[in-house]
Amino acid sequence: MPPEPVASAPPAPAARPGPRFEVAVVGAGAAGLAAALALAREGVATALIGRHAPVADGRTVALLDGSVRFLDALGAWPALRPHAAPLAELHIIDDTGSLFRPPPARFRAGEIGLDAFGWNLESARLVTGLRDRARAAPGLTLFESDAAGCLRGEAAADLTLEDGRAVSARLVVGADGGRSPLRAASGLKVRDWSYPQAALTTLLAHALPHRDVSTEFHTRQGPFTLVPLPGGHRSSLVWVAAEGTARHLSGLPDAGLAAAIEDQAQRLLGALRIDGPRGLVPMRGLAVESPVAHRLVLIGEAAHVFPPIGAQGLNLGLRDAAALRDAVLAALRDRRDPGGRAALDGLGRRRRRDAGLRTGAVDALNRSLLTELLPVDALRGLGLLAMTTIGPLRRLVMREGVLPRLGAPELMRAKGAKGARRRI
Repeated sequence: MPPEPVASAPPAPAARPGPRFEVAVVGAGAAGLAAALALAREGVATALIGRHAPVADGRTVALLDGSVRFLDALGAWPALRPHAAPLAELHIIDDTGSLFRPPPARFRAGEIGLDAFGWNLESARLVTGLRDRARAAPGLTLFESDAAGCLRGEAAADLTLEDGRAVSARLVVGADGGRSPLRAASGLKVRDWSYPQAALTTLLAHALPHRDVSTEFHTRQGPFTLVPLPGGHRSSLVWVAAEGTARHLSGLPDAGLAAAIEDQAQRLLGALRIDGPRGLVPMRGLAVESPVAHRLVLIGEAAHVFPPIGAQGLNLGLRDAAALRDAVLAALRDRRDPGGRAALDGLGRRRRRDAGLRTGAVDALNRSLLTELLPVDALRGLGLLAMTTIGPLRRLVMREGVLPRLGAPELMRAKGAKGARRRI
């Protein structure tokens, strides 16, 4: 089979033949870093390609229990834990004004045998912590330069870097983000869409303690979510609103924005002040028909993008990374080519199914809030009421939200990491 060109960037400077690896991970965000660490710790010769550039924009990530197990297995969690707050309870309040408004719903991690659904910490701190771990990891070679092009051949893929170096690998992992050049040049079919919304993110200090409770208000413009941070009196905010409203809010002075947040939060946490940078995130979605091609796997936002709702985005990307590790190890144990389609097809099916279910659930919830059709309001209200009042259903939904029980990657299972249960 002739080499398959997949480069979309201008030609890079001529490079000498580069070192050879089993796997080259392109992208130094959280998903790419986790994938590279997971492979290197198993003795797989791995290259990590990408510049270290975490952005402080007021965004945090709620790492669900399976993701915490994974990070613990990678040795990254102990340094991150002091900067994270446990999410012991989730409260959902319908603030849509609907005729079918259910009472507030309360979900407690203790009902499913956990001390916390997950842990919340700043996204930039997570990336920095993983990068520190990667720099010290044996068997992991870092190339702190972006990829400029890739040629996927019969036996290997050859990558050129913007600094002129070259790298060869049997498998390339595209973890290069929502605007992924590797995806754009791969020929894989993509479906993308947008919403008439944007998400305002920032950090808050508040007078009343959050008591490890994450509170989500469902409004007609989207979810408004307060998530605990360490110390008891700090939280992160994700305020999904109509695009014009979100832009207006993001331009307010700190005092004006704090007053608007207090009002929307029904003064749940008392007096507020802005305590960190702000971000404005466009609301969009993207899904690939398949995340695998010959010598290529897409993970994280290179494979799926959806709104910052329900703490699913990065957790899904970390599941991609953990599942990739399992697939590569299985191929190498069986003396198969880890970049061949025979080794990748099963991984592609499993990741497509997981991403499809999560994307569909988030999309349905978000769109249901934007409509004022009474039947849709009734269905949403009845669903939330059922989860509140029917114990087995509530516990099933909580377990599936934290980590799917079927097909969970090895390092995300309870036996995959030490100290999975942590006292709050």
